[in-house]
Amino acid sequence: MKQKSSILPYILLVAGIIVLLNILASRFYLRLDFTEDKRYTLSNATKDILEDLNNPVTITAYFSEGLPPNIDQARRRFRELLAEYAIRSKGNIVYEFINPNADEQSEQAALQQGISPVVINVREKDQSVQKKAFLGAVLRYGDKTEVIPFIQPGSAMEYSLSSSIKKITTENKNLIGFIQGHGEPSTAMMWQAMEALGVLNETEGVHLTDSTYLDKYKTLALIAPIDSIPDEHLSMLDEYLAGGGNMIVAINRVDGDLNQGIGIEITTGLETWLANKGIQIENSFIVDANCGAVSVVQQQGVFSFTSQVEFPYLPIFNTFEDHPVTSGLETVIMQFASPVSYSGDTSLHFKPLVLSSEVSGVQSMPVYFNIQRKWEKNDFPMKKITAAGILEGKIAGENEAKLMVIGDGDFAVNGQGQQAQQLTPDNVNLLVNTIDWLADDTGLIDLRTRGVTSRLLKQVEDGKKSFLKWLNLLLPVLLIILYGLFRMQKNRVIREKRRSEDYNK
Repeated sequence: MKQKSSILPYILLVAGIIVLLNILASRFYLRLDFTEDKRYTLSNATKDILEDLNNPVTITAYFSEGLPPNIDQARRRFRELLAEYAIRSKGNIVYEFINPNADEQSEQAALQQGISPVVINVREKDQSVQKKAFLGAVLRYGDKTEVIPFIQPGSAMEYSLSSSIKKITTENKNLIGFIQGHGEPSTAMMWQAMEALGVLNETEGVHLTDSTYLDKYKTLALIAPIDSIPDEHLSMLDEYLAGGGNMIVAINRVDGDLNQGIGIEITTGLETWLANKGIQIENSFIVDANCGAVSVVQQQGVFSFTSQVEFPYLPIFNTFEDHPVTSGLETVIMQFASPVSYSGDTSLHFKPLVLSSEVSGVQSMPVYFNIQRKWEKNDFPMKKITAAGILEGKIAGENEAKLMVIGDGDFAVNGQGQQAQQLTPDNVNLLVNTIDWLADDTGLIDLRTRGVTSRLLKQVEDGKKSFLKWLNLLLPVLLIILYGLFRMQKNRVIREKRRSEDYNK
């Protein structure tokens, strides 16, 4: 009885510690993040957004339950994220989870809110069945509503959530002007980029006239002009930069006419304007062994078939310098891109951002295309040719400005009508990242591509492989032997003590 009463205080102490830890856990949030890119650590941008909340944001998460582990992980991660958001916002993030598959009423509510279900295969009772899965959320702030229709497992979840919160809680967005009037594509012809830019910005076309007030635009974008640009318009751009404005210029210096099989030089006056700032856009083509393909129709007797042929004039860029604009990018595909270089004043800083592969080259005009050409290694004598870079400093006046230059104007253009095409995500990300970085200082740009990506295992030499294999095999055995020897020695010492005459039990 005495022994039981002596244990009771320890039980009460442990229970008190557990209660105290739960109270602290409800007030503070601690997570140890050992991932290389700190994937599970909230960014400073997110913390700033949450700390600035003055009124509650209500989040209704529509997530199906009983999904395969690789998909259900998105639900668990989203719940953990919301819990951390709620703590960081001091209660201004209020959330609930609803399983739309629980009943028809819940499913209809999710559909009416704009949550898009996907069909997945689920294993039930030793057979594969198809099941509708909901992975989305609805955010409400006052009378404003924002819908995240589908949260892709492994995607940049923090960016989707933080940008949606910022979108509905921010009164005034940055105004981005897309220059028109020189053959540039309209904003409707870049619908993927416009959709992504709409999270933090408002976009509109702008014609350069005497009455145009450019200073109201946080950033100007000049994308793929094909007509001559008057000097007075270029002077207006200089004045905008002189006032500390930021610009992105995506220029087509060359183009390809595959029907005629020839390369075409494009002259608009923009290349001269850039050259006066030390930026050279060569009237030549970047060719790369790492490239896209074109469809070629071949005739064989009465039959015709289409095959894909690699075309080095469609370089695929996988090499990016470390910068917020290129953070997280993996693959950007350009068509008929030109080299970009800087030879201007050292008082300005030019940083190359997008580079060709180790097996690439340049072809100067005139160029005649031969689809059936067999390309050899000596056709690619160069490496890491710059296709895009950023110039910073006092570019056109006494104020600091930034100018992003890309040697392909069509990389983010979808087109229109039957010519419209879906672009690879990183083509869009390159344009959107650039504009967000030029126009916004919240740091959300760093989260756009912050998701779970495939990481290849590092290559290990055969000798090191053998060493690690034998180490894994023998080290546990050696540790067990050493522990056995230690125990044996310890027991021997105890036996010796027991044999002594003055041993006291």
